Amino acid sequence: MAPDRVHGTAPDRASRSRADAPALDARPRPGLLFVPVRATDAGPVLRMFRTPLGERTAVGFTARGLLTATLGAGHAAIRLAEPALRLLAEPLGVDRVVVDPALSAPAVTRVPAGGDLLPTRVVR
Repeated sequence: MAPDRVHGTAPDRASRSRADAPALDARPRPGLLFVPVRATDAGPVLRMFRTPLGERTAVGFTARGLLTATLGAGHAAIRLAEPALRLLAEPLGVDRVVVDPALSAPAVTRVPAGGDLLPTRVVR
């Protein structure tokens, strides 16, 4: 048995089984993701999204059908591995990547005193 790093002794059987369990971050990563993009004259541009708390995030889907089910039909996408998506989002100040988000919401709107619906924020 390897010595315990803190005490220099071998861990007991119970603590060894917890230590050998894979951490949540050690889960296998998906292969190539379907990443939503906007088509521009210069080429595809990553679409950024916001979490429910307003934090900017990059999004990837493990299947084209999941992208369509979440965002609707007609969204352009490119295939990227998660590490590549992180590297592209990082210079934009985005350090969060969500894989297979379950929900999306339309742009926020409000009802003014006159009763007409006016968009208060459009996210593209």
